[in-house]
Amino acid sequence: MTGEPFEAIVLAGGSATRMGGVDKPSIEVGGRTMLSTALDAVAGAARVVVVGPHRDDLNPSVRQTQESPHGAGPVAALAAGLRSAGDAALVVALAADLPFLTPSTVDGLLGALAADPAADAAFAMDESGRVQFLLGVWRRPALTARLDALGTDGAVNRAMKSVVPKNHVTVSMSGISDCDTEADVAAARARAAVTPMTIEQARRALRDGVPALPVRVLAPTAALAAVLAEPLVAAAPLPRFDVSAMDGYAVSGPGPWELDTAIRYAGSEDDLALAPGHAVRIATGAHVPSGSTSVVRDEHVELDGTSLSRRAAAPVRDDTRRSGEDWQTGTPLAAVGTRVTPAVASVALSGEVAGLTVRGPVRAHVVVTGDEIRRDGPLRAGQTRDSLGPLLPQFLSWCGVTTVTETHLRDTAGGFDELLARPAAGTDAELIVIVGATGGGAADHMRLALQRRGARTIVGRVLVRPGGSQIVAALPDGRIVLGLPGNPYAAVATLLLTAPTVVAAMTGEPSPVPTTGVVANAAQAGSDYPRIVPVTRQPDGGWHAAGHVRTAHLAALVGAQALAIIEPGTSDGGRAELLPLPR
Repeated sequence: MTGEPFEAIVLAGGSATRMGGVDKPSIEVGGRTMLSTALDAVAGAARVVVVGPHRDDLNPSVRQTQESPHGAGPVAALAAGLRSAGDAALVVALAADLPFLTPSTVDGLLGALAADPAADAAFAMDESGRVQFLLGVWRRPALTARLDALGTDGAVNRAMKSVVPKNHVTVSMSGISDCDTEADVAAARARAAVTPMTIEQARRALRDGVPALPVRVLAPTAALAAVLAEPLVAAAPLPRFDVSAMDGYAVSGPGPWELDTAIRYAGSEDDLALAPGHAVRIATGAHVPSGSTSVVRDEHVELDGTSLSRRAAAPVRDDTRRSGEDWQTGTPLAAVGTRVTPAVASVALSGEVAGLTVRGPVRAHVVVTGDEIRRDGPLRAGQTRDSLGPLLPQFLSWCGVTTVTETHLRDTAGGFDELLARPAAGTDAELIVIVGATGGGAADHMRLALQRRGARTIVGRVLVRPGGSQIVAALPDGRIVLGLPGNPYAAVATLLLTAPTVVAAMTGEPSPVPTTGVVANAAQAGSDYPRIVPVTRQPDGGWHAAGHVRTAHLAALVGAQALAIIEPGTSDGGRAELLPLPR
């Protein structure tokens, strides 16, 4: 808000005695730990210090320290954090048990302090009028003076109220209640399940909340669409032995050469040796005979009977591919996190690698819901053709998912309970993709069934159109449920928006890097929500968004090359994130 640099101290220690001593910052709400939420809220800080037990999973840029003695209270923790901070004039201090913090929360506090130069600190006040002294921003001199006045011993087991300056301001904010009890956590999780997330929040929640698949070893061709969990390393040199790169002659010495009658073919296993001054005919890919010094291609030689010589104008070059020329045994060929594409699998085969250590590929059980949906046969009164289910495996494949089984689920109260109770017979699907029943209508039983099954909701709703009713949840047995809206266009848009991040989290692949493009008529296509619209490539390299899009069919995708996420307020000629469509 002010542009003035600030530092952040995140208090992530102490013990939650009212919850059996559990580590509160590691509790997940909305698919993310509360510590992750706090760190994202202060992502704009020049330096971040986390006070509490050492955590191996934090970014190395985050400084970690511990109050002394351990559990000495928030004031002692704040003092320890300040000693590890830098010298910025503003210090944001917050506890890691506030599950709905956002960067805008911190911006609001910074703005309030900037608006009152006489104030030494600004603190958040929740809906009940309670001031959250562990969610505030301080002017460093005031904070330093208050802590110095207590001394090291005086800070132990002190309440935050004891250091709050008289000249402070409060900012009324919603959604800043902390989690002190199990009931608080349960209430926060229930709220997270129905509170729409931004697209970015949803993607972070998926990366943090979707567990990675176990590591396994697969043959290269079976590992397609999986992601390397260990580097791909050559098990043999390539070429394994000296081979001819061209059709020509293997020769020994500078020439001319006496042509022997033997011919060396690719795959020949005979023991052939060349004497000095001799040559043999050789095919591309054939093992070069022992004793040869080079291979001369056909167009560079002249043959007179059995006498072979190099043409006068021909360059002197060797068309032999030497053993290990492309790589040696032990050469890294692909890094951890690389998706196994046909090219990667082919390289593994060339390197004599029998098994790849991978996560994935992600296998899906596709479920299309609705009494009105009919795939085959003539339509009866009230029925609709299933125009998406037969094509969904192709869209899923584009996102890195292999479909292993498909089901049509009727609109019955117990149908989802049966579906979620156990994996489909004969499959090992880690992902259940459900089309329809994500809303709150009379026939939409999925959300209640997920609750009854004890599923953990990671993403409950997203601020986007279409696709706002999407849901991603983790079942107790580890399977992930991806719920898509029922209308075909909404389902495809949601799938291309969300599935790549789900797959990346499950396989350990790096998060997809968004691509953007200039949309000529972005303002016309936009709305008060982020909107996903089909776009076509223009001759000048820009994009043009479709006008009116009906979600009941995919006609708007005909001729389109991508979907664009048009953010509110984007002007004509503005940039938008692009979601490429399968070709």
